[in-house]
Amino acid sequence: MAGVGRNDPCSCGSGVKAKRCCGVRRGPSGREAAKAFLVEQRRASSPALRDAIDDVDALIELHEAVAKLPRMDLSCQLRLPRLLSPELERLRSAIADDDGDEILAALPDALAQVDDVFVRVELARAVLALREGGRITEEVAAAALLDLDSDGDALMRGALVAALAVDCGVARTPSGLVLAG
Repeated sequence: MAGVGRNDPCSCGSGVKAKRCCGVRRGPSGREAAKAFLVEQRRASSPALRDAIDDVDALIELHEAVAKLPRMDLSCQLRLPRLLSPELERLRSAIADDDGDEILAALPDALAQVDDVFVRVELARAVLALREGGRITEEVAAAALLDLDSDGDALMRGALVAALAVDCGVARTPSGLVLAG
């Protein structure tokens, strides 16, 4: 038996077409579309990494450049929620206190609070805009997109730490402003 079509009466009994009532889901979910966007952007940019694949030093330099992107442009920093979770507040306090050991201890839990495919897509769009604007190289953009479409977290970590550092006033925005809370 086939499912309810868009123009069939809704199964809830309202008598209204399904497309105007409870609806009929078609196509990928937002999460699936976001994952597909990351995959496609990574695939399209991967050829730029061809020369760096066999050069360990070049790969290290690219990784370091990706980690520095949040300090280069505000669009590569995470948008923080108005109310920080205990995990994010713990990391924020460690950054404010300049406690390196506590930062390393708090980072995984804080990262778990914000690491999401939609956040990764937002960062990917920022990277693409920087590349299109000529502010970063094709190789750095490709490395960042690879990081975002994998289990890598160099850009996510940098984006979170930079945003919290600016939020607590221990770092300036990329344009040089100091935010006071």
